Amino acid sequence: MADPTKQTADFDALISETGAGGEVHQQARDDGERLTTAQGVVIADNQNSLRAGAPGPTLMEDFAMREKIFHFDHERIPERVVHARGYGAHGTFTCTRALGDVTRAAPFASEGKETEVFVRFSTVAGSKGSPDLARDVRGFSVKFYTDEGNWDIVGNNIPVFFIQDAIKFPDLVHALKPAPDRGFPQAQSAHDNFWDFISLTPEAMHMVMWQMSDRTIPRSFTTMEGFGVHTFRFVNAEGKSTFVKFHWKPRMGLQSVVWDEAVKSNGADPDRHRRDLWDAIDRGDFPQWDLGVQMFDQDFADGFAFDVLDPTKIIPEEDCPVDLIGTLRLDRAVDNFFAETEQVAFCTANVIPGIDFSDDPLLQGRNFSYLDTQLKRLGGPNFTKLPVNAPKGCPVSNYQQDGHMQSDARKGRVNYEPNGWGIGPRAHPLEGYVSYRQPVTGEKVRLRPESFADHYSQARQFYISQTASEQGHILAALVFELSKCEEPAIRERMVGHLTHIDALLAQDAADRLGILEMPKPPPAAMPTQTDLKPSSALSIQSPPPDSFKGRILGVLISDGFDGGMLMALKSAVEAEGGVVRIIAPRIGGAMCSNDNLHPVTDQLGGAPSVLFDAVAILPGTESLAKCPAAVDFLRDAHAHCKHIGATHGATDLIAACGLDGSPDGGMHALNDPASAKAFVTACRGLRFWEREAALMA
Repeated sequence: MADPTKQTADFDALISETGAGGEVHQQARDDGERLTTAQGVVIADNQNSLRAGAPGPTLMEDFAMREKIFHFDHERIPERVVHARGYGAHGTFTCTRALGDVTRAAPFASEGKETEVFVRFSTVAGSKGSPDLARDVRGFSVKFYTDEGNWDIVGNNIPVFFIQDAIKFPDLVHALKPAPDRGFPQAQSAHDNFWDFISLTPEAMHMVMWQMSDRTIPRSFTTMEGFGVHTFRFVNAEGKSTFVKFHWKPRMGLQSVVWDEAVKSNGADPDRHRRDLWDAIDRGDFPQWDLGVQMFDQDFADGFAFDVLDPTKIIPEEDCPVDLIGTLRLDRAVDNFFAETEQVAFCTANVIPGIDFSDDPLLQGRNFSYLDTQLKRLGGPNFTKLPVNAPKGCPVSNYQQDGHMQSDARKGRVNYEPNGWGIGPRAHPLEGYVSYRQPVTGEKVRLRPESFADHYSQARQFYISQTASEQGHILAALVFELSKCEEPAIRERMVGHLTHIDALLAQDAADRLGILEMPKPPPAAMPTQTDLKPSSALSIQSPPPDSFKGRILGVLISDGFDGGMLMALKSAVEAEGGVVRIIAPRIGGAMCSNDNLHPVTDQLGGAPSVLFDAVAILPGTESLAKCPAAVDFLRDAHAHCKHIGATHGATDLIAACGLDGSPDGGMHALNDPASAKAFVTACRGLRFWEREAALMA
């Protein structure tokens, strides 16, 4: 085990070597192992890519970054190094607002224009065999098959990232993944390596707040947002540039689960998210998201409180509204999981005329990296010939030849350009892709701009934008994760960072972790701005969805149940666009009160309440009070703050769970059809969060 004193000393050394803008002045040391390239060249700076000036782009001659990411991209065969566990579907994007005045991009050429798409959702940290409901960032990547080529928005369900420069990506993922000596933990960040790295990386603090929030345990793919993360450019036909950030807004609203529910869901159904998407498409309840854009000019960027090129920062919607410009609908499941979901290849560098890059250093590194990964995974340079990757809306014509998996050989003698034979494709200066003419000047340096140096202000803004319940979940997540760290120094460093975000949060975390003396906060390159206002768009719980659409009511019945009440519940749920699943002690069915056998969808032992958004208890003459699975079903639903409907026959089960003395507004009596409708209406509100405070008292 490492010496905590030495870890603290290393941290202090890192801070002392880091300037206000994050530039690392690494001093020569006579002792210790030198970091080198694979060619043996000692590396002077392992924190920053080589750039053309502080605001400038990353330079291709940065051999140290190139080698580092190249080796990282080829570490696994054939599974993706990150985002290995994914699930995809086909669909259509429909433009609802033409943007020809600001961009040439084909999908936005005219209102009503449709573009075929493929979407892949994923977790980041786990292997292909990991569970869906790990606490993790979710990938949200969209491939547009436009009539001017393929365009990929390679995003996440979080609008920011842990790091500011791509050169640190291998270090981040190495720290997050299973430790190299023991091979665990799998699909989780609750371990020493991850938090050791994070505690020495102040720029990650904003992302940590998002990671510890309910955003990383979403109810389903269909109830999470997607973000392009980076700032891109729209470019119109005249060459005018407008900065843009991409947002996917789910039609079902934002929804999540609670941590205990996530843990139990992974045991009951580790494929819950992919099953939910498949079932929704199969029943014709096609998931939809609206595409929104934040568009702004250079004057806005210059006047904004943070650097719009910093991938650890957002632009609050109150400062720059999100304009909705189109709708994504997923309406077709894949025909073959391997051929499509596993072989689809996304790349941030896949752009079309009208879309261009900014100088965000993380984006620049991603543009450089993805082809390496695809070459390793898919076996050669011709992976674009695979149907899921091939352009669909436009012809493909070039002189690329041979290579593994080549299936599209050009006929004739000409395989070069220019040629004197007068045949073959030529470049077209008017129709072709033209990069935005951005002036680039500056010295070749490795540094972070001063404008990237504020690591805590937006982390605080995110935290104060949460409801009291959500803040409690963030605290609980931090305590859970940090309690898994064996090194006290790591826990103390993280609590020190929290003091820059919110003093009470830091104190509560210290108390729950048993830290008796409040750790000294690390030096901050810039002081926390405490005057940033809360942003309502950053909370999941407020406001809740206005219907029960797409959600599932689990109805527990037993022999002798009230068939009329079940029909009333089904009618009310289906009117909302929801789904009813019927659970009973036996999969063969249950007899209703008029002695008819009613089919069921789930057997009680295999259908815990964590799989449903709300529950109703309709026992009959067969009591459920002595059934352990039924007791767990109701107790968990109550502990997870779900709305619970119950007929009078459930009285003994409620008593067996110890809940008869603590009724609340989330427990509803089911007496007649009107009460069934009122119950389902109440279920629109996601959870009865008021119960949470009472349970924790």
